[in-house]
Amino acid sequence: MQLKFLPSFVKRRGRITKKQESSLKLLPNYSVSKIDEIYSESKKYKMCNLEIGFGNAENLIYEAINNPSILFIGSEVYLSGIGTLISNIKEKQIQNIRIFPEDIRLLFDQEEKIIFNGIKIICPDPWPKDRHRKRRLIDEFFLNMIHKFMKDKAQLYISTDWENYAHQISCAFNKIDFFNKSNKNLINKIELTKFEKRAINEGRKIFEFTYEKNLNSEELL
Repeated sequence: MQLKFLPSFVKRRGRITKKQESSLKLLPNYSVSKIDEIYSESKKYKMCNLEIGFGNAENLIYEAINNPSILFIGSEVYLSGIGTLISNIKEKQIQNIRIFPEDIRLLFDQEEKIIFNGIKIICPDPWPKDRHRKRRLIDEFFLNMIHKFMKDKAQLYISTDWENYAHQISCAFNKIDFFNKSNKNLINKIELTKFEKRAINEGRKIFEFTYEKNLNSEELL
């Protein structure tokens, strides 16, 4: 089957525990596949935020527990992380998380609906080898996709622990007009994720980008 987008991840099954395997059977109870589903569900909440690539979900779980009036959409393709999230949803009786278990661009390729108050991307796959950098998720094309689903003044947070990826992200923002730099934090993330701690232990700096969508930015296109 021909893919719609050049993969920005390698979807391997990896090591899955028995607990994660059991939880994955319940994925249909928590998953969403259509933007219309998210739009309808978001009407029940004060706000709707999206985390792309939630990893082992520690940040997503923390935010959802501490902000029950906000609907959180978590996007992830790795089954171990999805299984861990579902286990926590069950154990902690979390009501305000839904899961999109596919390439997030497939969601943003659907009919445009203005939904999200915030989008967070913590340390996306850096694809450090030169020949693989075209697979990186964050570029001008991707920013153009996501802004169409964000509310006016919605916040976009991105971090990376690779300096050349940070430069690429900065260049992508400089090429577009529908985001402004922001000092606001819509919702604070927990101290550091597992991946950020690993980066620091390996001697890499965390580069952070916080932007806000312009008012009526569609008029700039």
